[in-house]
Amino acid sequence: MNHKPAGTGPLLVTIFVFPGVRLLDVTGPIEVFASANEFGGRYRLNVVSADGNEVTTSAGTRLGADMAVEDVHETSDVLVIPGGPGWDQAIRDDALLDIVRRLDAHSRRTASVCTGTFLLAAAGLLDGRRAATHWRHSRQLALRFPTVHVKPDAIFVQDGRMMSSAGASAGIDLSLALVEEHWGAEVARDVAKDMVVFMQRPGGQSQFSVRARAPHTRQEMLRRVLDAIAEDPGADHTLSAMARRAGVSSRQVTRLFCDEVGTTPARYVEQIRLEAAQAMLETGDDPMAVIARRTGFGSPSRCAERSYGISR
Repeated sequence: MNHKPAGTGPLLVTIFVFPGVRLLDVTGPIEVFASANEFGGRYRLNVVSADGNEVTTSAGTRLGADMAVEDVHETSDVLVIPGGPGWDQAIRDDALLDIVRRLDAHSRRTASVCTGTFLLAAAGLLDGRRAATHWRHSRQLALRFPTVHVKPDAIFVQDGRMMSSAGASAGIDLSLALVEEHWGAEVARDVAKDMVVFMQRPGGQSQFSVRARAPHTRQEMLRRVLDAIAEDPGADHTLSAMARRAGVSSRQVTRLFCDEVGTTPARYVEQIRLEAAQAMLETGDDPMAVIARRTGFGSPSRCAERSYGISR
């Protein structure tokens, strides 16, 4: 299904680049939209820098721009704000933040990649909104910008016309979601296959890897079950609960897991919970009892034993 209004031209995607930007934050979304043009989508890409000159990325490579900010007069359908290791300095650059606000004012949808979320927050564009960034920086985002509702585990988040994503590869997930919204699932699926990336990584899904490693399945009922486990590892994920969620028998759930995922339902849930607990232990200050409750391990001692191989 084509979700773009009929009779209009290609969708304009504007990518703002600045000194120290991370290359993949820029090229990941560009490749998704450019690839979509080969499979029935229609996008026009426009790379913009402050003065129209090339910028040096965090990798030391030079990246060209199509025009300067002052030459941008056309409304963008999508504005992409990438991040980079120098985000801490960037959010103190008033001129740069003014550019972000100006470009946002001329965009129907604004999306950040990785630490680009800090630029949107510093520009005041995420006040009262939900947002995502790389898990390593999510706590700092919440502390620096308390009016932003940070979702630390999300791949990407959409709140109204604002979107934000986690690490650089999550910018690809976000861009695929936009392609699906604009041009339908078939085009997005073709792009994902062409780029050899996962098609199904819903925005609310955990940033971590067990769900991402699960093979793509065409079984919508199974995708719902897998996504529910990743979104809330501590919830009820017994076999009977999964069967109710999928609308099939417990025996069929087990068969689907073995055939499509390559493991049993119980083992899969254990892997998700273990990875979530390890991530919380590495990146947060929550006590073991809280982590155990959030990840469904039941007791702090079981959580510690499974996470570290020790008893407490």
